[in-house]
Amino acid sequence: MPDFILDVQGLETTFKTPDGVVHAVNGVSFGLGEGETLGVVGESGCGKSVTMLSVMGLIQSPPGKIVAGKAIFAGQDLVKMSREELRHVRGAQIAMIFQDPMTSLNPVLTIGKQLEEPLMLHVGMTKNQARDRAAELLSMVGIPNAKDRLNDYPHQYSGGMRQRVMIAMALSCSPQILIADEPTTALDVTIQAQITDLVKRLRDELGMAIIWITHDLGVVASLAQRVLVMYGGYIIEESPVKDLYANPTHPYTLGLLGSLPRVDEKERTKLFSIEGQPPVLYAKPNACPFAPRCKWALEHCWQENPPLMEIAPAHRAACWVDTKTGRHR
Repeated sequence: MPDFILDVQGLETTFKTPDGVVHAVNGVSFGLGEGETLGVVGESGCGKSVTMLSVMGLIQSPPGKIVAGKAIFAGQDLVKMSREELRHVRGAQIAMIFQDPMTSLNPVLTIGKQLEEPLMLHVGMTKNQARDRAAELLSMVGIPNAKDRLNDYPHQYSGGMRQRVMIAMALSCSPQILIADEPTTALDVTIQAQITDLVKRLRDELGMAIIWITHDLGVVASLAQRVLVMYGGYIIEESPVKDLYANPTHPYTLGLLGSLPRVDEKERTKLFSIEGQPPVLYAKPNACPFAPRCKWALEHCWQENPPLMEIAPAHRAACWVDTKTGRHR
């Protein structure tokens, strides 16, 4: 078994709501290798963000609660750490870029002030040292006239520039792991490509490991080495990125890939759509959570939730059906 810089085992997170307890993450296990880029894909509500927020200790309690599992980083379990201990890990060793940079940045503090704070807190820099480093970081992520722009407020930056600031802030303390939670969702396509290229370049220069959460399978293809596909709070397929696109196995993964427009098709074909709605899990399912939406579902699928089973080397899927033959696996 390879050595992982982050090893998550059996993670379960629930949320108490007026209608009942929602089982948002249900026994998720995965490892992240040093310098590896791991893509996490799936539709809204499948548990991608909650999994990573749980690892970071950022689940608001109440209503959220981590009820089981562990996340081992540098020999310590992040799940069992106190708030004070986590403060020294977050930002310094594991950093996170959030989906909406406007709500992640403090609107009443200058960009310089927000960049300087983690440098003084985690690295022990003086005010002047932190100021110089903040200007370097803004230049590194492609913001012109960086020194002058430190005095600006978030509303004076465009959406793409604010996301660059978030990346600069995340990288300020040279973390070992960067978690990016759909960092390009609110941006137009051109800026999305620039941000993705920037993260790739910085990853290669700094050698950090990345977890990239996204809906966009196109971004995953160009950025990640390995992919986790999530559905209903479970990992339902795990594969090297090339193998996932060449040999998708789970019916849900087939649906996701079938919904992508292709430029290499000789004839025009209708995009595939997955019928039905994702589950709201007030109870952990005894059957496969995808069975109600699956055209391949067999009787066994309604009786038992499949574990992740090896399909090929390093490729696992949680499905009782061989989708190529339609027969029980």
